[in-house]
Amino acid sequence: MILKNKEGYALMKKEQKLTKILFAIYLVILTWIILFKMQVSIGDLPNIRNINLIPYGQSAIVNGRIDLEEIIYNAVAFIPVGVYVAMLGSGWSFWKKILPAAGISLIYEILQYAFAIGATDITDLINNTIGGIVGILITMLFSMMLKERAYKVLNILAAIGTVLVVGLLTMLSVVN
Repeated sequence: MILKNKEGYALMKKEQKLTKILFAIYLVILTWIILFKMQVSIGDLPNIRNINLIPYGQSAIVNGRIDLEEIIYNAVAFIPVGVYVAMLGSGWSFWKKILPAAGISLIYEILQYAFAIGATDITDLINNTIGGIVGILITMLFSMMLKERAYKVLNILAAIGTVLVVGLLTMLSVVN
């Protein structure tokens, strides 16, 4: 079965299956990072139930300055979400592709609050969504440049990235 993306390029069923598998792996990794704070033991999780509804307010300020590093990390972490959503929803409008990225971020924020394992923060939701949008734009750029090969190249890059991230996180968890 061949699916056509918005630009008319074919997304093979095999490529779509690989994209779904890589996306699932990425969501597991993202969940371990965001919800489980890269802890091996659930007992090591922080007991925090905090909510911030003021964008770029107190939660984004460290030592009297906006913590740009945290803001950038949140956006970067969600770039792959945007790439995967854009690939899997290739026939969707740009705006419809943003909704799953924002929705996934919202789910993480709600779960952090519900399980008291982190601060629920509108700033994180905004930055994660921006990261998703960047991922969508990257996918669009690859589609324009590489035409019908774009999704194959993106899947190869995603597979390499997944292996590297799993290796890095494994090393980090062994060291700690």
